Amino acid sequence: MGNSIIWLLPMNFPTRLIQIRKAQGLTQQGLADAAEMHINQVRRYETGAAQPTLEGLIKLAKALHVSLDELVFEASDRGPSEKMKFLFEAIEQLNQDEQQVIQELLEGMVMKYQTRRWDSARAGAK
Repeated sequence: MGNSIIWLLPMNFPTRLIQIRKAQGLTQQGLADAAEMHINQVRRYETGAAQPTLEGLIKLAKALHVSLDELVFEASDRGPSEKMKFLFEAIEQLNQDEQQVIQELLEGMVMKYQTRRWDSARAGAK
């Protein structure tokens, strides 16, 4: 099926690409040259008419000197919710031993949840 990742890219990818390109003072041609791709491909990405493959995303990120996360996601698309940020800030106030206990609890809960999802997916595949 190739290395297309259309289903992973947020709807705002074209907007992010344009914002980052313009913030760096690049034209579409300048970005195309830096990413070693044809200008028509950059135009299609920016209009949303096409989605880049993983290889294309890597070329764009390198040409723009940004991480893939920065290219694909808005800052608000990633990271904890406001409620979780508050809890993490509170945890930061605890001593190292208490933080370690909470970290181990969180890791155990995440592992438990992932195992449950894996088991459910496996059972559904049978």
